[in-house]
Order: sequence, then structure tokens, then C-alpha cells
Amino acid sequence: MKQIYTGLLLAAALTLGACASHTAGISVSSLGETRVDNSSFARYIGVESVDARRVGDLVQGSALIVSKSSTDMRVQYKFTWYDASGYTIEDEATSWKSVKLHGKQQLQVAAVAPNAQAVKFDVYVRETFSN
Repeated sequence: MKQIYTGLLLAAALTLGACASHTAGISVSSLGETRVDNSSFARYIGVESVDARRVGDLVQGSALIVSKSSTDMRVQYKFTWYDASGYTIEDEATSWKSVKLHGKQQLQVAAVAPNAQAVKFDVYVRETFSN
């Protein structure tokens, strides 16, 4: 029985480990800093025109996700908000949103900060492997 339990744990760890390589993508900060964690993905998808504006006492962020591919792709994006000290704000409450980009399509995505302490953000884009 112990061997079966150990085998199941090992299988689960290997499965989760195999998925981990697919979480990398592209991130761009509201300060204009770009980080590419998956260069093959970055050949097909870009993030441009990252901008921020005030809506009342909250920051609204936007970005343009650009498909460089002639075929359809499904991607996910997520905004992560930071306070003036660089700490994340309510990151666990923010979920990935899935969108389908048609060949060469550009899609503007936007989000509003969860509270008035947010002063900057990162937008992350990664490939989705499910339909």
C-alpha cells in the first residue's frame, strides 16, 4: 500500500513539474520594463503600448497583446499590482484570463487596481495549452 501511495505522489509531482515549463511567457511593467521567460512564445506574441491612467483614486492599466502569427492562438493574461514599496497587492485574488487571438490580431486588455494603494503593475501573458 505504501508503494502505491509513493507512486501516486511521484506521478503527481512529475505531472505538475511537466506543466511548470509552460507557465513562462512575457511580462511588461507599467514602467516599460520587459521580461521574456519563453523566447519561442515571444516569437509569436508581443505586448506593446502598456499604459496607465487614473480613474478617480484608482490606477487603470492597459496593454496591447499582439499576435505575430498567421494562425489562431489562445493566450492568458494577468495584471499584478504593486504598492509604492514594491509589494504585491491582492495577487491571490487576481486570476488569469483566457483570450483567443486570431492570426495577426491585436487585442487591448485592461484592468483596474484593487485599491488606491496600487501605483504600478505588471501584465503577464502566457500561452494556453487547453482549448
